Amino acid sequence: MDSNRALYQVKSKEEIVSKSLHFILRVVSVLGMVFLVLVFAMPFAWMLSTSLKTLPETMIFPPNWIPKHFIWSNYAKAWGSGPFLHYITNSLIISLGILVMQMLTIIPAAYAFARYHFKGAGILFGMVMVTLMIPSQLIFLPVYLQLSTWKLLNTHLALILPFASSAFGIFLLRQSFKQVPEELIEAARLDQAKEWQIIVKLMVPMAKPVLATFALFSFIAHWNDYFWPLVMTTDEAARTLPLGIAKIREEEGVANWNVLMAGNMILVTPILIAFFFAQRHIIRAFVYTGVK
Repeated sequence: MDSNRALYQVKSKEEIVSKSLHFILRVVSVLGMVFLVLVFAMPFAWMLSTSLKTLPETMIFPPNWIPKHFIWSNYAKAWGSGPFLHYITNSLIISLGILVMQMLTIIPAAYAFARYHFKGAGILFGMVMVTLMIPSQLIFLPVYLQLSTWKLLNTHLALILPFASSAFGIFLLRQSFKQVPEELIEAARLDQAKEWQIIVKLMVPMAKPVLATFALFSFIAHWNDYFWPLVMTTDEAARTLPLGIAKIREEEGVANWNVLMAGNMILVTPILIAFFFAQRHIIRAFVYTGVK
């Protein structure tokens, strides 16, 4: 009896220690997530706060997170500093145009690399991956000269064509396509489905979370792009929203941070909306990859 009681006490202590460690780990995990949220959310909160302040309030140290008076007119000043509707239209045309072109190129390329075994496939895929290490700033001069020869400068095509494909997208989608069981593809072929039907009706629906994740990353990257529109455009015809925000700083002066932050809020709002609608697919993409 004494030995059983001692064994029971030892097990009870082990359970208490295990529960305590589990509780501590959960607390640490929650605190870590809260810390990460604060780190990533703080710049957005600061930008929103500054966009609603008066100019003197932006110079106060230590800064106030909550403005004494909400100055909504900062957004009107930012919007009125240039043809913002024109900038937004250009940004949408270019970002969505790039996305459509990328989908038309990366999906068949990824399918070919994932499901076809041909001579030189590894070399070709390696060449595609090498392009990930080449920054656009390194190749902009020959691209600029070529587009100038084609008389495409100051047009939407000059900002779309250089990004008509994506090595990262091919890599990401190839990995997703390789996870589709071969039996499903063979069954579709036995049903006399053509290759394009297999891609459209089988592969693409199964890779929908990955495609949504890539689409969001691509949209954000090209919506925020400043360098390429600055190089390829010299007038307002095809200039995008980031260049319009930079124009606020030129016109209003460096000190008017409240108007500049209002312009930046206009810039990031479509990105936040896109992320809100795509976050479910992003989570599914990572969970799906993890399960596989």
